[in-house]
Amino acid sequence: MRNILYILCLLLPLATLAQQKTEVSGRVLTSDGRPAEGITVRLMPHGQTSFTNTNGRYVFKDVTEGSHTLSVSAVGLQARNSTVEVAGNKTMLPDIHLSESSAALEEIVVIGNINKYTRKSSPYVAKMPLKNLENPQSYTVVTKELLQSQVNTNFDDALANVSGVDKLWGATGRPGDGVSYYTLRGFSTQASMVNGVVSISSTSPDPANLETIEVIKGPSGSLYGGAAIGFGGLINNVTKKPVDTLGGRINYIFGTFGQHRLTADVHGPLAGNNKLLGRVNAAYTHTGTWQDAGFNKSFFVAPSLLYRPNERLNLHLEAEIFQSKATNPLMVFLNRARQLYARTPDELQFDFNKSYTNSDVTFQTPATNLRGTATYRINSSWTSNTTLNYNRRKSDGYFQYVMFLQPGNDTLINRFAADQDYVAKTVNAQQNFVGDFRLGNMRNRILIGADYLFQQAETHNSPYVLVDQINTSYDDPDYYKFNAASIDAAIAASNGAETNNRSRSQVFGAYVSNVLDITPSLHAHLALRMDYFDNKGTRDFDRDTTTGTFSQTAFSPRVGLVYEAVKNKISLFANYQNGFRNVAPVVQPLPDVSGDFKPQQAEQWEAGIKTSLLNNRLDLTASYYDITVSNMTRPESIEHDGQTYNITVQDGTRLSRGVELDLTAAPVDGLNILLSYSHNYSKTTKAAPSVNNLRPTEAGPKNLFNAWLHYTLQRSAIKGLGLGIGVNHAGENIITNSVPTGIFTLPSYTLLNASISYTYKNYELAIKGNNLTDRTYFKGWSTVNPMMPRNILGSIAYRF
Repeated sequence: MRNILYILCLLLPLATLAQQKTEVSGRVLTSDGRPAEGITVRLMPHGQTSFTNTNGRYVFKDVTEGSHTLSVSAVGLQARNSTVEVAGNKTMLPDIHLSESSAALEEIVVIGNINKYTRKSSPYVAKMPLKNLENPQSYTVVTKELLQSQVNTNFDDALANVSGVDKLWGATGRPGDGVSYYTLRGFSTQASMVNGVVSISSTSPDPANLETIEVIKGPSGSLYGGAAIGFGGLINNVTKKPVDTLGGRINYIFGTFGQHRLTADVHGPLAGNNKLLGRVNAAYTHTGTWQDAGFNKSFFVAPSLLYRPNERLNLHLEAEIFQSKATNPLMVFLNRARQLYARTPDELQFDFNKSYTNSDVTFQTPATNLRGTATYRINSSWTSNTTLNYNRRKSDGYFQYVMFLQPGNDTLINRFAADQDYVAKTVNAQQNFVGDFRLGNMRNRILIGADYLFQQAETHNSPYVLVDQINTSYDDPDYYKFNAASIDAAIAASNGAETNNRSRSQVFGAYVSNVLDITPSLHAHLALRMDYFDNKGTRDFDRDTTTGTFSQTAFSPRVGLVYEAVKNKISLFANYQNGFRNVAPVVQPLPDVSGDFKPQQAEQWEAGIKTSLLNNRLDLTASYYDITVSNMTRPESIEHDGQTYNITVQDGTRLSRGVELDLTAAPVDGLNILLSYSHNYSKTTKAAPSVNNLRPTEAGPKNLFNAWLHYTLQRSAIKGLGLGIGVNHAGENIITNSVPTGIFTLPSYTLLNASISYTYKNYELAIKGNNLTDRTYFKGWSTVNPMMPRNILGSIAYRF
């Protein structure tokens, strides 16, 4: 017996050496065919562990042949086990398809994510799945977790967290551009994108249905065109998607100045096999005013369905239905034709506690968005994404504003108004093919896409009429006579012409973008767009004429380079980006002077650093950018046959350069930090003499700083108690800046905000104080817009 054991001991090492060692690899994909990054894959019984990369791939080396158990899991995701057979030198296992979609998986991972104020990747910024550390473009993400910790009630406040962004105008509801204006890298922009496609509104979006807000910085014409974005960048709203789990959240927020907001978010499977998922977000909001008149109330509902008939195809349908009724916010327009007597708000002798309106002078801005997206996984390397979007919006009611127009003082102010009836429609179609494959030893990701945008606007507006004139230096008794009846009477007595017209335009675009991994740490980006703009003109129904037809073709390139100095931790990036804006022709006074123009061009050079350090607890983006704009039109006088003519030429230029920093961190469990800073230098470099070499008023404050810190106790008898504190600082803002008027400056300000919250099981309670020092401050863009004083909010939420 002893001899037999001795022989077996001699043979056992030989048997072990004889066993074949092999490499095992595979991919983990979401239900909609996208790579699932960060998934834990274990091979049992050996206990080897691998994590999926950005392509969803995992690899095991030195695996013995035979049967093994493969376990797939993630934070918040139930482990799934399967038996696999390993044989040969290399074994490629079939793709593993999770039942969760990419949106659902992101939501699950966020639950266990330490840094809740950021997202590591986006399928929209580059129109392909790409990690932030691999992207040469700067962008900032505002997450729903950040907004919840700040007891957020509106879209404008959400963007106060982003470097380089400041509100110029709040939503006005007026025809064509009623949504809020923001400055971004020195240029005006609006929130005009949802899930990567154009979706325009007449008022600010409701944040109830937002998973994230992506502020994509710099000219972005190569992927997004030029019809609906600014040269400083664009704002893309990412909506909440259906998820596999049944649950939701109901939240009631109330506070000073008659603020009431009720929101509901309910999601879950609608069929037992999880092929049909649903989600509904809804909100009712009523906001009063600290002034003597005014209000804003709205209702919003967003149903969403996700149907997964098989492992390759996902169909996503969603709608956003919005209805609002409000008064016009106070915006004091300054005189533009003479030197200003007042140079600051204090010098105006203006009572900003007065609204200069009446609560029956209202406008309504209903809007409907319908979107359908089909995602089809063609094979392991190619995916098709098809999106159709329909948008209808309306501005109906009174648009009213006040303006100083007197030649000799800044105390008499005119109140103007019009009765507007405006309906606009937008149809957007987008087809993208995304490939992910290898060229030799190099990974290559490519986007081939095309889009179509159709816009139509029909206007039936009364003329703008002067309703009355008020002396702002004292309590003028005529101030209180302004109402809807006085506007109607002024319109009826006016000889001004109504506006009855319809405008139409369409854009055809085709683009290609490529990301080549020259090495695993060196990523080269190239992109090019061809854009054809066709303006069908404006049809005047009264005169039976069509004017303004023209077409233009633009090309927009992009080049970027990313070097991951420390893989998945530190990236150095640089980019050249281009943007464009179509320019309509003009009628020149001389036949030999052409009135046809080229598109405006914006060119950006940017370099910076991105990090994800301390086990993903610290994320930073810091960059320097330089943007120049050419092909701007400006007036010029010429002599011809002894006579002076004023013509329009297209050699104007301007620049905008600056630095930006965005940091989010979770240094210890329960503590989340957000910091942002920006400095911008802007000026026109060749323009009309009245504004040449001056800072454009759309550039906003030179310096912006924002901070928010929130800590929730993780252990102790009062576990779940949270404290938050933050500041918003803006430097001086020059809102009027020209030779004829001089300079009008809004003073700098610093706002202090704080919150206290408590979470117990499924219940959440919070109190939030905004502008706790009760600082008087203003926004504006050729206007003086007073902002809300100190206000307190309470929040009660139930999660299920």
